[in-house]
Amino acid sequence: MYLSGKNQVIERINAQPETIEKIYLNKGKHFSLLNIILAMAKKNDVECVLLSPKEFSRLSSNIHTQGVIAEVKDFSYTKLEEVLNLAEQKKYALIALSNLTDPQNLGSILRSCACFGRIALIIPKHRSVVVNSTVLKVACGGENYVPVIQVTNLIPAFSEIKECGYWIGGCVANEGNDITQFKLPWPLCLVIGAEGRGIRKGIIRHLDFNLTLPMPGKGISLNAAVACAIFCYEIMRQRKVYKK
Repeated sequence: MYLSGKNQVIERINAQPETIEKIYLNKGKHFSLLNIILAMAKKNDVECVLLSPKEFSRLSSNIHTQGVIAEVKDFSYTKLEEVLNLAEQKKYALIALSNLTDPQNLGSILRSCACFGRIALIIPKHRSVVVNSTVLKVACGGENYVPVIQVTNLIPAFSEIKECGYWIGGCVANEGNDITQFKLPWPLCLVIGAEGRGIRKGIIRHLDFNLTLPMPGKGISLNAAVACAIFCYEIMRQRKVYKK
């Protein structure tokens, strides 16, 4: 897998240098940036390769690399039990994604979860997007701070989650509890479906409650990534209010 661009690569060096195989730098670009990355790489024992502009262009035709590309190990998913077994005061809120197949959406969701903190993602192995280079590019380093759990099937995972005391809520377009008026139970797992398709029918009977975003404007739906960012904000806000 590859990361490209200054922010992504610097974030990965800071957070997970051990996952970087090699960094390629374009000698014809941004001298000051090269020095910063070379210094950071040396400090963290990461190999750097300086390439001429012609050599670098063979490596990537993407004009938005800012002259830096990192070859990284395949994304490492977190095991569900690692998150569930945390002490009460360290528990994550969980966001489970149903029907999501767009890597751009997953990347944006990862970025939001990283920004609001202490949120882990759950994705199914089948009929779902996986963490790939497109996801990492959109996430802008968020993948370094958010546990992503890949499960064979969401429904058995929900049984395990409930056994650990979690409440499971579904985020729906209509007829759910108004998120701005609803006190979220803790520990919490929210299920978010893809725009247009929503949450799989087989999952709905496992939900303890439904939540809806109040949208008094025109009847245009939000995509999963935008809706998730709002729900993540509300999780963070209520954590502060109720000291969860």
